Amino acid sequence: MKRSIIKLENVWKTYKMGDVEVNALQGLNLNINEGEFVAIMGPSGSGKSTAVNMIGCLDVPTKGKITLEQHDISKLSESELAQIRGRKIGFIFQQFNLIPTMTALENVMLPMIFQGLNEEKRTERAIKLLELVELGDRINHKPTELSGGQQQRVAIARALANNPEVVIADEPTGNLDSKTGTNVLDFLQKLHKKENKTIVMVTHDANLSRVAERIEFLKDGIIVKSLDNER
Repeated sequence: MKRSIIKLENVWKTYKMGDVEVNALQGLNLNINEGEFVAIMGPSGSGKSTAVNMIGCLDVPTKGKITLEQHDISKLSESELAQIRGRKIGFIFQQFNLIPTMTALENVMLPMIFQGLNEEKRTERAIKLLELVELGDRINHKPTELSGGQQQRVAIARALANNPEVVIADEPTGNLDSKTGTNVLDFLQKLHKKENKTIVMVTHDANLSRVAERIEFLKDGIIVKSLDNER
């Protein structure tokens, strides 16, 4: 039986906008097991971004419980949460979120600083990761000197910097052309199959969800349908 890595139980997230309360999540239940590739789909306003923040332990729920490897995140301090999140979860964003003044190498090295790795080990691992995403010849290039697809591959390498168990990809192909997007999806599949990474991908594009083993459909802040893909 596969172990649970992240579990959301009856999770609510309420935002106050003046005198109005908006429930972005309304009792979300979701379990992510080790080694799964899960796609979360839903239209704009369905709560996908809020769900990502919860799954990635970037925020705490208004109500409900989130367990990360048996730790109730609401009982952790922010520094404890940042440490466990930094070790366990890697993030790939639609906007890449690379630091423009840093080279590809420096961007990939950055998360390792917060985990206490020395410079020699950080550099060695960052070079290996950039070679893994076929950018070994671009390590000293800054983001503005890279194409969109290359920037996203740097972002993937950075997400893997601390060898996380879970990689969360939030609309990872949203800013890419279809061919480059396909390449990014192929790489996520390779991470899942060959590196045994747990992948959680958030998308509104049904064509992208084909790579996942399981699809969770989100609407009005709850899962309304689950579908197991035939592989």
